Amino acid sequence: MKSMKRKQQHTIAGLADVAILALLVIISPASPLFTPKTPPQMRDKVEIRYQRQPSADSLRHALQRVKEETGAMDYYLRIHNVTDEGFHLVAQYDRLLRKEQSKLEAAVRQATAQQAAGQRNGKQTVERRRIKAKDRPLTAVKTGGGYWKAGHYYRGKLNGPGLVRDERGRIVSAVWNSDTIVSAVRIDSTGIYQGQMDSRYRASGQGVMDEWDGCHKEGFWADDALDGFAFDSSPNHQLRIGTWKNGRFVGERLRYTAERIYGIDISRHQHEKGRRRYQIHWNQLRITSLGKRHNTEGRTFPVSFVYIKSTEGTTIRNRYFLKDYMAARAKGIHTGAYHFFSLKTPALAQATYFVNHTLFRSGDFPPVLDVEPTEAQIRSIGGTEELMRRIRVFMEYVERRTHMRPILYVNQMFVNRHMKDAAAADIKQRYNVWIARYGEYKPDVKLVYWQLCADGRVEGITGDVDVNVFNGYQMQFDDFIKTGFHQ
Repeated sequence: MKSMKRKQQHTIAGLADVAILALLVIISPASPLFTPKTPPQMRDKVEIRYQRQPSADSLRHALQRVKEETGAMDYYLRIHNVTDEGFHLVAQYDRLLRKEQSKLEAAVRQATAQQAAGQRNGKQTVERRRIKAKDRPLTAVKTGGGYWKAGHYYRGKLNGPGLVRDERGRIVSAVWNSDTIVSAVRIDSTGIYQGQMDSRYRASGQGVMDEWDGCHKEGFWADDALDGFAFDSSPNHQLRIGTWKNGRFVGERLRYTAERIYGIDISRHQHEKGRRRYQIHWNQLRITSLGKRHNTEGRTFPVSFVYIKSTEGTTIRNRYFLKDYMAARAKGIHTGAYHFFSLKTPALAQATYFVNHTLFRSGDFPPVLDVEPTEAQIRSIGGTEELMRRIRVFMEYVERRTHMRPILYVNQMFVNRHMKDAAAADIKQRYNVWIARYGEYKPDVKLVYWQLCADGRVEGITGDVDVNVFNGYQMQFDDFIKTGFHQ
């Protein structure tokens, strides 16, 4: 009898447990049978936004910053085309800038007219926006890292729009799909980021960052830093587009296609190899190799321009200059001359020596100053400021005598160490630059030529030849031929 009572009690207890479990399943938020409803105490929300009309002066300042940025865009779009990596991204952002410029110009006109009419700027407007209660509720969950994540959950995973506070305390508004971020917006002390993120809510993948100081960064990110292909446009510095590594700009990668304009620079070394002497066969000239680093896949390229060394210091002349100069011009090749700079003699004396011993004719390409000192040599004359003073003296004298604005030839290391100083600001602004760098990336300067190798091969010339590429395409090259200055 006792045994039967115990069995009956166990049966009743078992049925009660099942009923409780069933009830928990029905009311559980993770259950498909449970549909959360708006809490009865949740009311509609009213947002009131106050906005003050900016003054004419502040609008003009904003317009000037946008114009500075569009100026950099103009330069980039002039010397690139759709075959260049990231061209469409820059072109798209340029269109947005043009629209912003038009809006600001209209706003400046309106504000100026109001000022002239004696109306007061800075009128405040009020906007009220009502948010329905059904759109407001979010479920907040504390994550394993101790951070709160709010949104709509289904079977324990966040789906749709939601909010989260990351490990640095920044608020992220995102759209989730099964706890995975599809896209997100983050506003912090740096600016507004919009794009893809990783599981720790750091910018990762493709995204856009508009910083409060005016910088627009767009491209690929990793660990909250630009990483991969991206561009950084700002009124505060030059447009930087190309490859980035951990937030550091590496440079733009040039594509050496048949549409590019190639040229060479030569000296007596193309004629003399030890005791042997060689002629240049100008009627055979064609570039057959861009050096070991660049695979041309069997393609060859015409020689569109040639620079010939004329002088060095105040005592050295290239004995082959005149013959090569006349032969190149006779073959219709655009020709220019260069001087190798010495720190042992005065800059003015060198400029005079160069002009007096070099032939310049109408249609010639601008003369070039080749500057390749060692760091020890620069220190011996007093440093960067003194070197820039000497370069300035040379360039100004040659420009006065030839009526052509000279080009400065330097290497990438020189740019990084000496041309980022204030002492070189006017030189970078006024003169075109020819960069000697055999690496993969184009340097972060405005340049006219890029020396892509020292071991190129040219049919008609014995041995290695320096091969260069013009920074642009045929239309820009045609403009350069007419003006002698690469805008």
